[in-house]
Amino acid sequence: MIAKRSFFFPAGAAAVIACSLAAVHLNNVAIAQPTGAADVATIQRAPAFSVDDLSAPPTDNWITNGGSLANQRYSPLTEITTQNVTQLKGVWLTHLSGSALAARYSAEGQPLEYDGVIYVPTGADDVFAINADTGKILWEHQAHLDQTISVVCCGWTSRGLALGDGRVYNGQLDGKLVALDQTTGNVVWSTYDGHWQDGYSLTPAPLYVDGMIITGAAGGEYKLRGHVTAYDATTGKELWRFYTIPGPGETGHETWPKMGDAWKIGGATVWQTPSVDAKLGLLYFTTGNVGPTADGSKRAGKNLFTASMLALDVKTGKLRWYYQMIHHELWDYDAPSPTVLFDVTLKGKIVHGIGEAEKDGWLYLLDRTNGTPIFPIPERPVPQNAHQLTWPTQPIPSYAAFVPQVPTTAQVAKVTKLAAAEAGHPVPIVASKTMFTPYWNTRTAITPGAQGGTNWQPSSYNPNTHMFYVCAQEGLAGYISQTQPQVEKRPRLHEVGSEYDLLGGFNKNAGIFSAIDATSGKIVWQKHFPESCYSGSATTAGNLVFVGRNDGNLQAYDATSGALLSSFQTGAGANNVPTIFQRNGHEYLAFYAGGNGLAATAHGDSLWLLGLNGTLGPAPAPGPGQGIIHAGAAAVAASGPALPGNVAHGAIVFAANCAICHGATGLGGNGGPSLSTIPAAKSMPAVVHQVTNGGGGMPPFSGTLTKQQIADVSAYVVKNVAHGK
Repeated sequence: MIAKRSFFFPAGAAAVIACSLAAVHLNNVAIAQPTGAADVATIQRAPAFSVDDLSAPPTDNWITNGGSLANQRYSPLTEITTQNVTQLKGVWLTHLSGSALAARYSAEGQPLEYDGVIYVPTGADDVFAINADTGKILWEHQAHLDQTISVVCCGWTSRGLALGDGRVYNGQLDGKLVALDQTTGNVVWSTYDGHWQDGYSLTPAPLYVDGMIITGAAGGEYKLRGHVTAYDATTGKELWRFYTIPGPGETGHETWPKMGDAWKIGGATVWQTPSVDAKLGLLYFTTGNVGPTADGSKRAGKNLFTASMLALDVKTGKLRWYYQMIHHELWDYDAPSPTVLFDVTLKGKIVHGIGEAEKDGWLYLLDRTNGTPIFPIPERPVPQNAHQLTWPTQPIPSYAAFVPQVPTTAQVAKVTKLAAAEAGHPVPIVASKTMFTPYWNTRTAITPGAQGGTNWQPSSYNPNTHMFYVCAQEGLAGYISQTQPQVEKRPRLHEVGSEYDLLGGFNKNAGIFSAIDATSGKIVWQKHFPESCYSGSATTAGNLVFVGRNDGNLQAYDATSGALLSSFQTGAGANNVPTIFQRNGHEYLAFYAGGNGLAATAHGDSLWLLGLNGTLGPAPAPGPGQGIIHAGAAAVAASGPALPGNVAHGAIVFAANCAICHGATGLGGNGGPSLSTIPAAKSMPAVVHQVTNGGGGMPPFSGTLTKQQIADVSAYVVKNVAHGK
């Protein structure tokens, strides 16, 4: 699903994920507290929320990940407006015990708030309950994740929690769904949705609805068949499971080859929290990429339900309708961002809509009652490749994309230069001139690439402006399909047949923040950033829309005009979404600023409460996300003789710091180049030098790993990866 990356040794593309941190405080005491606030709050157990509770726009409480079952991330509060948002300051700042500071972690877990208590997960799946009045940590649950987990595609992260019936629910990276007692943080029950050893992980915020906990499983890179599962919220017992790749006799199975098991490993995993229309009784979500993505030669057909939007009966999990956005997907154009429900009046008639901002750069707008497009999305002929068994047409929206979809001359030149550097001699490059250009054994420059467009970032929708607010980036890629037989001697989870060279990196790609009119599909305004737009957005009845920036600023824009109104420096990469609620008659924003592994932003563990009555000014700017000591790691010299390396220990270091780019086995599974194809990777001194000093698109690890860790991981690369053991 989520994007592929390639960097590490110079043979890859020059994407940079700077695996380093901003300086942090490890205490968990709020820097400032409101006068007279109680030190400890009494935690009130949440009820078994009704669908009416969950469907209502959030005011005093923000009880579900998207603010409501519609996933609009819209607040009807109006105290903070375009006129006074410049007065927004910190009420308190709390540090989350130094959790999830290492380079691999991303702080994407949007907080929940109920009755004066804020609940937030970190990228390590640690969960905190914080007094909203004082910022004091009331309890902390440590997940103690297995540090050898090696199948996490796109960084160690949690994208949020669910709350209901006295419990806090979290999906963990080891594939375990956990229910915590809301008042203590103790485990009430847990169950494995899938085991990480089989390739599964849970990154989306679970959904509490109608006494159920519903979650999708990630892991489309690892020979999986995607699914969404509902569990009894009280006991953890499985109630229903829907497989996103249909089996024999099920609708859509005919879109897979009749012979073979391609459908069993077809991907279509689910990276998001579903939306729900309680009146229609429908649950909505979109699916991830097909597997293997880059080699379509063994999976003839449309390959349902990859890169699709689906509606299920929320009580039974039965399919009600589907819409495939991309047939026979080849470009990693999956749909990881949450679906958003909205209602608009068109030609005098109320239309019940659903929107999804896709990685291909289009906002798909459908009628959520039946899955038909609101505006024309005709099937149009697209370029073909016989090897890839491409589908002859693709659904092309009649309105403009929110990111460029054809590479510039400069971008093609960049692909050409890097491909030549990788091969050691000039190589031919094909420049795509239209969307859905296929590729085979010739490197092809394509934009957007697998990074997006819109990736995981949740869009918001304001019913007053009728606009979607979409955070995206211009992600260039050089694609090639690699179909030679696998030569490694050990088993591999990842499906063979994919290679990407992505250029720029999540922090280097240009960002675009767009407002799109749901009544026409047209772009109303856009903001262009020199770096990627890599956070979600939230919007309010005060005519505001908030979005985070990689440099740590949480920004407020006029929701109608797009005018920038204010910026508040949070002190770490602001790659998250603010939670907006009312407490004691005042409107507040809770924001977890912890940085992002893929965006290479400065890391931290800061939870802010912002309000008009705050007195805390902004934090110091964190600077670039590289070369800073973190989590007790000591700085080491950048030169000197290598220490003897321990291969077993190096495997753990690799899983923690390198698998995010190069896959679980170092053979390109997550889009990075296969280290087994790089001659320098067979030389211990060369690897030690590269890991220590970086270069060629890879950040230096001299400030984040000890000398011994560098020696260990280098030994692992040389002995086990480069030689294919």
